[in-house]
Amino acid sequence: MENTTEILGLYPTWYQPALGSGWVLGIIAVIHVLASHTSVGAALVSTWLATVAVRRNRPELLEYVRRYGVFLLVFSYVLGSITGPGIWFSATVASPRGLSALIHSYVWWWATEWVFFFIEVVGIYLLVYLAGKVDGRSYLKIAWIFGLASWATMLIIVGILSFMMWPGQERWFTEGGTLDGFFGLYTFAQILSRTCFMLMAAALAGGLIAAYIRDGAFRLEMTRKLAWVGMLGAVLGAVFFQWGLTTLPESAQLLMKTRLPGSFVPAMWAILSAIVIYFATLLLRPGALNVPLAAAMMAALLIFGIWPEERARESMRKPYVAGQFVYSNQIIARDVPALGVKSELPALESRGMLALHPFIPEHLRRIGEGNALEAGHALAIVYCSNCHGLGTTGTRPFGEMFAGNRDAADIERFIKGALVTGNMVNMPRIPLRDDEAHALAQFIASLPLWHSITR
Repeated sequence: MENTTEILGLYPTWYQPALGSGWVLGIIAVIHVLASHTSVGAALVSTWLATVAVRRNRPELLEYVRRYGVFLLVFSYVLGSITGPGIWFSATVASPRGLSALIHSYVWWWATEWVFFFIEVVGIYLLVYLAGKVDGRSYLKIAWIFGLASWATMLIIVGILSFMMWPGQERWFTEGGTLDGFFGLYTFAQILSRTCFMLMAAALAGGLIAAYIRDGAFRLEMTRKLAWVGMLGAVLGAVFFQWGLTTLPESAQLLMKTRLPGSFVPAMWAILSAIVIYFATLLLRPGALNVPLAAAMMAALLIFGIWPEERARESMRKPYVAGQFVYSNQIIARDVPALGVKSELPALESRGMLALHPFIPEHLRRIGEGNALEAGHALAIVYCSNCHGLGTTGTRPFGEMFAGNRDAADIERFIKGALVTGNMVNMPRIPLRDDEAHALAQFIASLPLWHSITR
């Protein structure tokens, strides 16, 4: 990506006016996280239970493992297999260069993850359909291969997610070693905390299966086992999560303190406390377990736990989307010698986005009196729509951000003072030329759907 090229290697921007591309991707991802976290945690729990069942000759425990496996096939693997490609598709259209950066850095890691995932899928089928039909030694081999393969998929994905936040070692930018980008303190904290929270999710899901057990004594036994697993997972997960926060880069810690809603941390502690109380109640009164209660706790984990946590993680990466060099709006923001990548900011400063973007209509290449609003609209889509709705809907809509300000000169001063200079920690530096800044301000001031905000 040399600055001497006539155009930059940018893709068309997918603008979704009602929700915003971030919300579309986020909704799919949150559902996938619930399915995938449950499946990995359940794989570990099932391996443990299968080992106990075989060694202690407990056929009823083996039957529970089989029924749990059937639930996983329908819930985690079918739902996960739908939402997984959904993430790939939505990420491809919403953040093509961000995804490209990850693929160019970790394509063989992803290929390895898919091998483990294939083993995992075959393993869950064998675990379900061979329960009680093969000798115990063979069944345990299947169970352990299944459990370890499932956990291995998590190890690889967590490393890539950690790289998205911050490459593990600073030398990755110059040397490019995949291990240098993959491993850092944040990676290990994520592995430990996610493993624990996966066990917690698996215990919640396991309660749905345990509630259907007809044998009263066995139902109480399984309820207590799952409650112990869930409580330990929740408590240890909270400890490792707190450690993980201390390993975040300085910019992410600043964003967490200044840009996340004040209710975020109390809300996270509230849902975690509710889950711990739920498991403690089941330890003391295992007969209280029922299907509606177990289903409600799964829904609470999704809505009040996973959704805000994933949104917070996405927010703390700002203004980058991958590896601290690709902005959320797909602009390459820094040189990465190891990849042969150069910053595009100097070229944008000198020539402007309208001249360099390959998909800008020709009549907008130069700004004049007759096309300023249209050019401003194009600039808003390219520079802003990945993170902002351009009206009053979507994520962080302009109607809320500018709070009804229709003074174009005032808006232009803000753009030049905060965005062109890169003085906002959570937003990318936007190197607009003077005519582009003026056109963008004119467009924002012209938007019709404003609402005032009491501050």
